[in-house]
Amino acid sequence: MFDISVIAFGLGLDAFSLAVAFGMCHNVCTLDMRFRLAFSFGFFQFFMPLAGFFTGMQIAALVEAFDHWLVLAVLGSVGLKMVRDALSKENGIPPVDFSRGLPLLFASVATSIDALAVGFSLALISDRIILPAFIIGVVACCMTLVGVEVGNRVGRRFVSRPELVGGLAIVAIGVKIFLEGIIG
Repeated sequence: MFDISVIAFGLGLDAFSLAVAFGMCHNVCTLDMRFRLAFSFGFFQFFMPLAGFFTGMQIAALVEAFDHWLVLAVLGSVGLKMVRDALSKENGIPPVDFSRGLPLLFASVATSIDALAVGFSLALISDRIILPAFIIGVVACCMTLVGVEVGNRVGRRFVSRPELVGGLAIVAIGVKIFLEGIIG
């Protein structure tokens, strides 16, 4: 149980980081926005270990070959759009709301690809996946809620252009995951 909790926390860090950036970029983070983001991130963090567990190791090699490129493309494009929008703020363009639609789907997948690999790993050492996947999903959901709150409260107080910082943070997360995929 301790090992799964540590894994869940580690997997939840990407969701937390993206949630902080999201919270920084929105003057108002409604309960609906928070719930959509937390539910989606938590659901994908729950679902991806299941998919990894049941799909098997043959698919793992295929996904591992390009997962870091996918994450970089998705988070890079979302982050760069946020940076562009922040720099053209005088045009009245609202920040990217990745709590709905395709941006939500892409962000959810991007933050949970590591959980797919965890599912593959768990298939090698255990015959149980439901409880670990549930714990991973709940932890990611909670970390997302906390991340949005932290970003919304702290970001607006200490950062003069939170949309710009949030966009750069999302790009940095994408680059970090990409570099981990290249190196590791």
